Amino acid sequence: MNLVHLEKDVTACRKCDRLTVFRERIAKEKRKSYMDWDYWGKAVPGYGKPDAKLMILGLAPAAHGGNRTGRVFTGDKSADFLFKCLHHVGLANQPNSDHRDDGLELNGYITAAVKCVPPGDKPTAEEKENCEPYLAREFELLPDLKIVLGLGKIGFDSCLKFVRKTFPLKMKDFKFGHGVRYVLPNGLILYGAFHPSPRNVNTKRLTFEMMVDFLEIVKGEL
Repeated sequence: MNLVHLEKDVTACRKCDRLTVFRERIAKEKRKSYMDWDYWGKAVPGYGKPDAKLMILGLAPAAHGGNRTGRVFTGDKSADFLFKCLHHVGLANQPNSDHRDDGLELNGYITAAVKCVPPGDKPTAEEKENCEPYLAREFELLPDLKIVLGLGKIGFDSCLKFVRKTFPLKMKDFKFGHGVRYVLPNGLILYGAFHPSPRNVNTKRLTFEMMVDFLEIVKGEL
């Protein structure tokens, strides 16, 4: 088993009826500005290097981002902000993430806790549980992993839930916040960061300077 096999398994997944119907409806209806696109419309796998020391873990693909392009954090405003920051600190080779063949290289691995776009960005508990085996396999297939960066509380908590399956751990002892850092029982370092959503960026809850300063700290531990 390797990341290529996992990508195929994720892409073929149809476990969740609600998410399957929703992602395919979006792919058929499209957004006016993307009518010439052949939408992906399937579950979206993670991507990056198999020897990654850093995992960036978000919530789920965006309706007209990952669900359109087939690559998580690609083709939407969250991706624009995130990769501008990652490039600035030297963790990505370019400041943009536009489509699967744009030449992007990440010094790490990036994925989402939920592999399909959920209505209202709110997956159900069952949908999150259905994706947990895929995330577990990602962890297992990244033997050099040292740091997990949870973008938003769901990404952050998903890492904790994975570790909790093997080590005694109380979720309440690991409070999410921007810049929090924990050493987990399995040795992984877990950082929390505000999600680079348009809402967080537009309200200045998360700024370019904040994210760059934070990423410099993370990079320093790699």
